[in-house]
Amino acid sequence: MNTGKFVWYELLTDDCEAAETFYSSVLGWNCKDAGMPGHAYTLLSAGETMVGGLMAIPEEAAAQNIKPCWTGYIGVDDVDLFAVQVQTAGGKILRAAEDIPGVGRFAVVADLHGGVFMLFKSADEQTPEPPPPFTPGLVGWHELRAGDGESAFAFYAGLFGWRKVEAMDMGPLGVYQTFTTGDSGGAAIGGIMTMSADTLVPYWLFYFNTAAIDAAITSVLDAGGQVLHGPMLVPSGRWVAHCLDPQSAMFALVAPQR
Repeated sequence: MNTGKFVWYELLTDDCEAAETFYSSVLGWNCKDAGMPGHAYTLLSAGETMVGGLMAIPEEAAAQNIKPCWTGYIGVDDVDLFAVQVQTAGGKILRAAEDIPGVGRFAVVADLHGGVFMLFKSADEQTPEPPPPFTPGLVGWHELRAGDGESAFAFYAGLFGWRKVEAMDMGPLGVYQTFTTGDSGGAAIGGIMTMSADTLVPYWLFYFNTAAIDAAITSVLDAGGQVLHGPMLVPSGRWVAHCLDPQSAMFALVAPQR
């Protein structure tokens, strides 16, 4: 059972071919067409481990001025029920629950401040063995820049049973609340904070594992991306950098060494 756990990550982009080339270069991902009739979708994997997928921004999303971005899927045992619970907790259903034949059922929702995420139930009842922590190419940290950190945590904890781990006082930036989804032995897998005044909308930021931050930053720049912040040493003892891909989708890198 994956309820409350991030199970998939998806890039919406306006240039799929360029995005495949970029992330393959920076993170070493393998790219493979999913073979979905009438729908172009690329599967992304680190070695034998699936990470997520990428696709062109749907027309209806483009009409709402959605720009290239990464989104995360949170596993649940009943997508329709959890979508209703999102609404009850103050969030919104942005796209009603529907099936992906042979894959599972999903819904697009937003938290009480507008941070977007997906609900997902797989058609495959088997739960794969989790890879070792910090495996290069996989997501190593999940960070929500929320409209209000405290109420955002309460929203997700109420829905998914997330638990607080450590709260760090970041001075003018406020409190950074780390959390566990309960399937990681109590170890923190992400953090929630109130977004800064210059942030336009709440969003989830995903940190991809890499072996060394300086080499990863060089790969980002060589492949046509941008580095917004970093490298920075964070309290966990790891190094991070915040980046944009060539289509301006935001992502982050995390590494055990400089």
